[in-house]
Amino acid sequence: MRDESTVGEFGRVAKATGVVGSLTFLSRLSGLARDVVIGYLLGARSAADAFFVAFRIPNLLRRLTAEGALSAGFVPVLSDYLTNRGRREAIEASRVIVTFAVLFLVLLTAAGLLFPGPLTRLFAPGFAASPEKFSLTVRLVQVMFPSIFFVSLVALAMGYLNTFRHFVAPAVAPVLLNLSIIAAAFLLMPLLSQPVMALACGVLLGSVAQFALQLPFLRRHGFSWRPRLDFRDAALIRFLRLMGPAVIGAAVYQLNVLVSTILASLLEPGSVSYLYYADRLLQFPLGVFAVALGTAALPSFSSLAARGDISGLRTTLCYSLRMVNFISLPAALGLMVIAVPAFSLLFQRGAFEVADVLASARALVYLALGLWAVSASRVLVPMFHAMQDTRTPVRVAFWTFVLNLLLSLALMGPVNVSAGGNAFVLTVAALGQGIGVLSLSYAGLALANSLSATFQFAALMWLATRRLGGFQWREYLSSLWRNLTAAALMAGPLLLLARRLNWDTGTLAVQAIGFVALVAGGMALYAWAARLVGSPDWPVARNMGTALMRRLPTRAKT
Repeated sequence: MRDESTVGEFGRVAKATGVVGSLTFLSRLSGLARDVVIGYLLGARSAADAFFVAFRIPNLLRRLTAEGALSAGFVPVLSDYLTNRGRREAIEASRVIVTFAVLFLVLLTAAGLLFPGPLTRLFAPGFAASPEKFSLTVRLVQVMFPSIFFVSLVALAMGYLNTFRHFVAPAVAPVLLNLSIIAAAFLLMPLLSQPVMALACGVLLGSVAQFALQLPFLRRHGFSWRPRLDFRDAALIRFLRLMGPAVIGAAVYQLNVLVSTILASLLEPGSVSYLYYADRLLQFPLGVFAVALGTAALPSFSSLAARGDISGLRTTLCYSLRMVNFISLPAALGLMVIAVPAFSLLFQRGAFEVADVLASARALVYLALGLWAVSASRVLVPMFHAMQDTRTPVRVAFWTFVLNLLLSLALMGPVNVSAGGNAFVLTVAALGQGIGVLSLSYAGLALANSLSATFQFAALMWLATRRLGGFQWREYLSSLWRNLTAAALMAGPLLLLARRLNWDTGTLAVQAIGFVALVAGGMALYAWAARLVGSPDWPVARNMGTALMRRLPTRAKT
C-alpha cells in the first residue's frame, strides 16, 4: 500500500509536469514559429546548413557542461542539503557550486572564441569542400558562441529554482530566445550584407534575455551571486564527483548528435537541414511532455532517494513511465501520419520547396520511431542521478553511441568522397561500404538514432530493475499494451483522413483548418480509444489536465 509521502510525490510530479509542460508548449510554439521563419528565409540550402551547424555547436557544449552537471550533480546535492540540512546550508552550497561553474564557463567561452575554425572542422568536416560555406559557418560560430555562457547560467538557474519547486521562469525562458531570433530576422536581415548573420545576432541577444529573466526569481528564492570559491567544500567535492561521470555520459550522448551532423555533412546537400527540421518537430512532443516530466520528476526522485525510500522510488518511476506510454506512443504514430501535412503547412513557402517537404517528412518518420524510447530514457536517467549513480548511465550511453555509429554506417549508404577528400572521409566511405546494409542516406541516420535509443531504454530499464530490487512490471506492461493499442486505433483512421486531403492546394487558411481538424480528430480518437481499451492512465491524464487548467493561472503568479 502506498504511503502518504509517495502519494504526495505523485501529486508534485503531476502538478509540476503540467506546469512545465504547458509552458514548454508555449516555448515550442514560439520555436516552431522561429523555424518557420528560418525555413522561409533560408530553406534547406547552404546558408541554412551553415547556420544549423553553428547553432548546434554552443548548444551541444551547453548540454554537455551545464545541463550534464545539473542533472547529475547540482539538483541531487542541493536536494540533499535542503532535505537534511536546511535552506541556509543549501543556499551556501549553491554559491560555491555556481562560482566554480561560472569560472569554468568563462574559460570555455574564451576557448570557443579563439578556435572557431577547428570547432567547425570537427562538427562539419564535409563543409571543407566549399570554402565559402566553411567560412560562413566559422563567422556564425564566432557570433553565437558567447551565448553558451548565458544559456548555461540559465541552466544553472533552472536547477536551483526547480529544487525549490519553482518551474515557471526556466520553462518560459526559451520563448525569449525564439522571439529574439524572429525579431532579428525581420529587423536586422535587411541591413546586413550576409542576411544569415542576423539570426546569429538574435541567438546571442536571446541568450542574454533568458538569463535576465531568471534574476528576480533567483533573488526571491534566496540565491546570492556573491562569489564563494572553496575547493575543499564538501558540497563542491560531491558535486564534482557526480559531475565527472555525468559529463562523460552527456559527452557520449551528444556524440550521437555530433556523429549525425558529421555524417550528414558528407551526404547530399541539405541533409543537415532535413535532419534539423525533422528533429524540431520531434522535439515538440518530446519537449512538451518527456523533458517536462524528467525535469519535474528529478526533485521528487532526489527527495525520495535522500530519505532512502526505495519503494517510493519504484512506485514513482512506474507512474512516470506509464505517463510516458500514454503520451509518447500516440505522439509517435501521429507524427508519422501527419509528417507531410505538417511540413507542407508550416514550411512550404519561400525558399522551402516541395522536395524539402518530402525529404524532411521522411526523416521525421524514422526519427519518430524512437520517440517512445527517448522519452522513457529522459525519465530513467534522472532516477539514476537522484540516487547519485552517474556511472550506470555513462556505461549505457557509451554502448548506445557505439551502436548508433555502426548502425549509421550500415544504413546511410555511400558518402560524397569529394566532400573534403581527406583521410576521415575516405575512412567513413570504406567503413560504410564494408558494413553497409541499406542506402537510406540521411533517413538512415534518423533510423540509426531511433534503434540505438531503443537499446538505451532497454538497457537502462534492466539496470534500474536490478538497482531498485524489482519493478511493477504488471502495471507497466498493462499500460504499455493498452496505450499502444489505443494509439494504433487512432492512427488508422487518421492516416485515411490525411491521405484524402490535398495539402498542395487551397489557401493557407484552408490548409490550417484542415490540419487543426486532423490533429484535433486524432486527439479525440485517442481519448475514445483509451477509454475503450481501458487504459489505466486515461483517468490520471484527464485529472491532471483538469487540475492544470485550475491551478496554472495561480501558479504562474508565484
